[in-house]
Amino acid sequence: MTTTTHAASGHAAHADQITALAAHPWRLLIGGELRPAADGGTFATTDPFSEQELARVPDATAADVDAAAEAAEAARPGWRATPATERAALVLRFADLIEANADELAFLDCVDAGSPISNARFDVEIALQQMRMFAGFALEMKGQTIPASNALHLTVREPVGVVAKIWPYNHPLMFACRMAAPLVAGNPVVGKPPEAAPLSTLRLAELAAEVFPPGVVNIVVGDGPAIPDRLVRHRAVRRIGFIGSEPTGRAIQRAAAEAAVKHVTLELGGKNAMVVFADSDVDAAAAGAVSGMNFTWSGQSCGSNSRLLVQRQIYDAVVTRVAELVQARRIGDPLDESSEQGTMINRAQYEKSLSYIGIARAEGARLVTGGGRPEGENFATGFFVAPTVLADVDPASRIAREEVFGPVLSVIPFDTEEEAVAIANSVDYGLTASVWTRDLDRAHRVARDFEAGHTWINGSSMHFPNVPYGGVKGSGVGGKEECLEELLSYTEEKVINVMFR
Repeated sequence: MTTTTHAASGHAAHADQITALAAHPWRLLIGGELRPAADGGTFATTDPFSEQELARVPDATAADVDAAAEAAEAARPGWRATPATERAALVLRFADLIEANADELAFLDCVDAGSPISNARFDVEIALQQMRMFAGFALEMKGQTIPASNALHLTVREPVGVVAKIWPYNHPLMFACRMAAPLVAGNPVVGKPPEAAPLSTLRLAELAAEVFPPGVVNIVVGDGPAIPDRLVRHRAVRRIGFIGSEPTGRAIQRAAAEAAVKHVTLELGGKNAMVVFADSDVDAAAAGAVSGMNFTWSGQSCGSNSRLLVQRQIYDAVVTRVAELVQARRIGDPLDESSEQGTMINRAQYEKSLSYIGIARAEGARLVTGGGRPEGENFATGFFVAPTVLADVDPASRIAREEVFGPVLSVIPFDTEEEAVAIANSVDYGLTASVWTRDLDRAHRVARDFEAGHTWINGSSMHFPNVPYGGVKGSGVGGKEECLEELLSYTEEKVINVMFR
């Protein structure tokens, strides 16, 4: 495929590139070979802006999954024996190829997932940063010596085996590139991208085929749950890394347990709280709430601070300022350079968001802004939901407890610190939380009391290199990601006792 440029904005300016997607021979990657599904089956991927078919991609079969897992198993001894520095060098070469094709990959995520083009480019940047970080950790997979006796007691870290990586549609390219961690650790990978937005990963498959030995990287995608279920149950798969919804995570955990004893890590959803105390700067807190809600991705982010808890003394001021900031955001064609928010991924997510807004209003929430489809001829097609702010939300209501995964921010008043912490911790999720205050003691006290895996003080949403990310409770299990701990999670520790005679 040719690299796409972005001198002009909007779908009209990229009509030729969009049309070319239908003619491109999209293929699975199995055992180093780019090939169609075993039975020739395909399914359509749709542009959520135009609501038109973009391309038909392979609809993998159980036979394709088996072939991918078996190719990975066949590649395992050779990849395991490859020195860590050489594995890292190939990952760096892969990153360089991705960087050389960055515009094209961002374009694919933009038209396939509805993410604004500026965001799609940012995802490529983060992907490259993480890939190079994991490659740089190659020599950190260290063991230890233990002075337990006069013998030599040592540990070494070894690859765990074939890894299945499964990820969602909100950051398709970025999450696909997290295959770098198990690869550097010495494990062949079978990657399963989201069927709702597979194009950037299928293009990555073409690039990976140029870099890695056959079977080290395999990519399969199919329309529906049968493919990931087959993958996690396969006898060759020893390690599963999943990012996605809590119900799907439970299904994967169940399927893996039914098949064998497997190491499963789950990064799941969130209903994250941002707590703002009365001594906070209203403008800064409001800006943090809007940024942290990830309206830019139409709220389709597990880390979004979808519950904004504000102390009553500044409640009205914060609600007013948040509404002003939200109303000033530009929503539109994802390929338009000026768009700050694109579309939902598909009709199902579009209708889910609108349904939750209706439920919230029926439960007594006050609509401050948004609440439905934006008005105007520019929104005649596309799965657009206006960024929405609901005030006076009851902490016990469904909108305050269930993950919408859409651009819907619920604002909840509170009076005391104890009340705020209780509300923040009252949901089944525990991914992120943030506290805003000028009181240093209170800031640390509240951050300590949050039941969440990743917290901020006077900040929200941002991720940082090698800072562990992951949740507790219903938001995840099995370890942190985006850090050295993630790389080590793709290894097993072996103990060697050397007895001297």
